[in-house]
Amino acid sequence: MLRRHFLRVSGVLLASAWLAGCASPQYLQLSPERNTQVPQVGSGQQVTVIAQDGRESDIIGNRAGGDMSTAHITVSSHELIPRLQQEAARAVSDMGFTPTTEQAQGRPSLTLELASLNYARGDSGQPLVDEARLEGVFRAIAQNKGTTYTGTYTSRRTQGYALKPDADSNARMLTDLLSDGLNRAFSDPELGRLLAR
Repeated sequence: MLRRHFLRVSGVLLASAWLAGCASPQYLQLSPERNTQVPQVGSGQQVTVIAQDGRESDIIGNRAGGDMSTAHITVSSHELIPRLQQEAARAVSDMGFTPTTEQAQGRPSLTLELASLNYARGDSGQPLVDEARLEGVFRAIAQNKGTTYTGTYTSRRTQGYALKPDADSNARMLTDLLSDGLNRAFSDPELGRLLAR
């Protein structure tokens, strides 16, 4: 009798822990990196480089799929934007320019904006399989001598799963997504062309 009661209590505790795990929020640290070649168009001239966050919230979605869910997925602007600043400066340097964060009249500038980052639960159409739908949008704004060029670069990924991804898995997926976005942005030849005018 005591053993049966113990097993029942243990089962309830395990189920509660599992449900709590499903509903727990995730705070993700991403480290996107550009790994594609960029056009070599600069000759050492200075370019002001600024990375900024255009999102309305650090919360990018939730793991349960409902608006009222507490299983929020958060990517902090304070942690991500310095990484994007570093990658944008590296790309500009690889183009042959000298990146700086200081603004000066008449100096070319490049602004890299994370316009949106979303994590949504989709319907795979398969039994026992769910899916995560990820989307990231970068906007790059190059300005030089009164001319502005704006490029928008969207990356999407759909990932199926039987068990909800843990924080490490979600961080890897989102890092890959944003890395693809950086590759798309900085391989755009129009950005370098305008900065080199």
